[in-house]
Amino acid sequence: MREDRPVLSVEPGDKAAQIAETLALAFQDDPALTWLLPDAERRRRALPTFFEVMVQQSHRHGEVLASPDAKAVSLWYPPGVVRDSIMASFRDNLRLARVFGPVLLRGLKLAEAMAARHPDPQPHVYLRFVGVAPDAQGKGWGGALIRKGVEHAASQGFGTLLETATQSNVAIYMRLGFEIIEEWQVPDGGPRYRTMVHPAP
Repeated sequence: MREDRPVLSVEPGDKAAQIAETLALAFQDDPALTWLLPDAERRRRALPTFFEVMVQQSHRHGEVLASPDAKAVSLWYPPGVVRDSIMASFRDNLRLARVFGPVLLRGLKLAEAMAARHPDPQPHVYLRFVGVAPDAQGKGWGGALIRKGVEHAASQGFGTLLETATQSNVAIYMRLGFEIIEEWQVPDGGPRYRTMVHPAP
């Protein structure tokens, strides 16, 4: 890991709002989230809460890695089976329903479609999200976060899995050692996803 790109494991609650805002900015034009919320202003308002929930889930089950200024963030799940309690799921979905409204049902179906393509139990470490704030992009932070997570997974004998609906990201992930194992289309005019794996050592 380059010394000028230090990656930190973030403790629960530390810089939580800033981390969610970084991801919200990074995913403002994401194909899947744009499909769910076509109106840009509504998306701008909804995404911070969405990512607050995603960050909390990753803290519950996995890990949050970030740059020291939290302008680059990645969310990870461990291999195996990850399931929330009924109460945790209810709280999360209630918060998401307040910002997504009826679109939440379509979002949950999308999440289910993604999960259905994962082996159960999951044999890989799962990179849920990685994002860099616009003013920090192009400086190597995204690659640093991914390499750190992949190295951590490899040290435990695991590969890494991710999905992307952004075509331009595919070449970046391939340079980092990922390979496409499946391409699939979200029904009802949704985006096309690529499921990619960085093999276990």
